[in-house]
Amino acid sequence: MIGLGADVVEVERLRSVLARRPALRSRIFSPGEQAYAEQHADPIPSLAARFAAKEAVMKALSSGIGELRFRDIEVQRAGSGAPEIVLHESARRRQDEVGVMRWHVSLSHTDSTAIAVVVGE
Repeated sequence: MIGLGADVVEVERLRSVLARRPALRSRIFSPGEQAYAEQHADPIPSLAARFAAKEAVMKALSSGIGELRFRDIEVQRAGSGAPEIVLHESARRRQDEVGVMRWHVSLSHTDSTAIAVVVGE
């Protein structure tokens, strides 16, 4: 194991931030992440889980906010439906620097709270 990260996000706090600053949605989430979340009656808990995963990856890579772009960390769905981490540009470079070859991710959310745990191997 090279890195471990976990993060918890309050769903209503993210809802409030995105309502005040709608442009943030596209700055933080990829089109695929947004499309997946929009399949749900309330997309915000799904987006909150993905935001938590992005922050957890930053922690696992020992990177602070601002060192990596949120859009460079993407949560996709594997063929099985399980979430998987895919890194682009700045995050991919950091992953290569620290030697992470594989990611493990677990996401969960309720109407009020979202959590993500990631392990970089």
